[in-house]
Amino acid sequence: MYRVRKGCEIMEENKLAIQNELTIEDIKNLIYTIRDKQVMLDSDVAMLYHYPTKRINETVNRNKQRFPENFCFQLTDEENEALRSQIATLNKNIGRGKHRKYLPYVFTEQGIAMLSGLLKNDIAIQVSINIMNAFVEMRKFLMINGYLIHKYLALDFDHIF
Repeated sequence: MYRVRKGCEIMEENKLAIQNELTIEDIKNLIYTIRDKQVMLDSDVAMLYHYPTKRINETVNRNKQRFPENFCFQLTDEENEALRSQIATLNKNIGRGKHRKYLPYVFTEQGIAMLSGLLKNDIAIQVSINIMNAFVEMRKFLMINGYLIHKYLALDFDHIF
């Protein structure tokens, strides 16, 4: 006996297969430090959750009380330009559909956790787990390297030379 599957079921299975191929390292590459906070861009979060960026931002705007500034905030023009140059995105004057009408939102780890509870698709749970693991690894990396940098700066080089 064969089970007939709808096209959307097959598409959802394909999304899950693609999602399972994403590594924590891939997700760590989507985490930036802005305002001394580790954050992810709304467009990257949308890509991971398989939602349009517009829908992610609509969810935030409809649930503003769930997203205080330490969970989610909108970038300033200066922050956006600095980030654009850092990640080498497309030239903002390239043409229709290739630039954003509004400044992007960014999500902290807590904002990602809150967002995952509001999104209704099968991928949200696994993606959220992977994102949380990536944030934890980034925190560990920063703690270890911060300690080493502090130790290095504390060395008295005058006695060496």
